[in-house]
Amino acid sequence: MKRLYKVELATKLADRVYEYWIRAPQVAQHARAGQFIILRLHEAGERIPLTISAVRGDTVRVIFMAVGKTTEELATLGAGDSIKDVVGPLGKPSEIENYGTCCVIGGGVGIASTPLIAKELKEAGNHVIGIIGARNADLLILEDEMREVCDELYITTDDGSKGVHGFASDILKKLLDERQIDRVWIIGPAIMMKVTSGATIPYGVKTYVSLNPIMVDGTGMCGSCRVTVGGETKFACVDGPEFDAHQVDFAELMQRQRIYTGQEKVSLERFAEHRCRCGEGGHHHE
Repeated sequence: MKRLYKVELATKLADRVYEYWIRAPQVAQHARAGQFIILRLHEAGERIPLTISAVRGDTVRVIFMAVGKTTEELATLGAGDSIKDVVGPLGKPSEIENYGTCCVIGGGVGIASTPLIAKELKEAGNHVIGIIGARNADLLILEDEMREVCDELYITTDDGSKGVHGFASDILKKLLDERQIDRVWIIGPAIMMKVTSGATIPYGVKTYVSLNPIMVDGTGMCGSCRVTVGGETKFACVDGPEFDAHQVDFAELMQRQRIYTGQEKVSLERFAEHRCRCGEGGHHHE
C-alpha cells in the first residue's frame, strides 16, 4: 500500500494563513533552504507547490494562504489527517556561502521562506539582517522565529499598525545607504519582489528572488512554470525557484500568474457549493 503523509500539527497563524507540519521523512532528510515540495491531497486532487519553511526530525513545515480550491481544501485538514502525495525536495537550494552581511526579506506569506534561508546563512558565518513586512500587524507571521535566527530584525506594515509604517524596500534603501550589504534575498508577491529588488540595482548588490509561477509537475517536463531570466527561458521548478532578481522579466511573470484566474474562480465556487451540500464544516486549527 502507498504511504500516506500525515499532518502532525495544523495551526492557523493569521487570517486564512495556516502552518502545517507534515510527516515526510525522505523530504525532511534532504531539504535545504530555498527548496519546495509538491503535494496532492487525494487521487482527484490538483498538484500544488509549497515552499519548505522548516524541518524538524521527520517532518517538514509548509505555510500557505487559503486562496484557491486546493488550499481551501488543504485548510480543512487537521492533525492526524493524511495527504496522499508529497514530492520533494524540489528545485535548487539557495546559494548559501559566507558573503559577509546578508539581508533576507519576506513579504506576506513569503515570510514563510525566510527562517530557513536566514538560519543557513547564519550557520555559514554571515551577519544576517531580516526584514519582514505585511499589510497589517495581524498578517505578520514568524516574527519571534526570525528574531531568534537573525542578528537584526526590522518590521514593516503597510498601515503602520506595527513596526515601520511603509514597505520593506524603504528599510532596505536605508540600510544600503548606511552600510555594506553583500547579498539580498527577497520572497513575497511578484510586485513586492520587483519593487524591492529595484532598490539594490544602483548599489550593484546581487539579489535573489524566489519565483512562484504556475507549476504542474515540478520536474521540468510540462513547461508551465517557464519564466524569462536574462532574456532566456528558464523553468522555475528545476532552474530555480531562486533567480537573479535583476534579470527577471517580472511583467511576464505577473501576466502568466493571472492566466487561469477565471478557471480558478469557478473551481473554488464549485468546491464551496460541494462543501455546503455535504455539510462539511472542516476542522478548526485555533
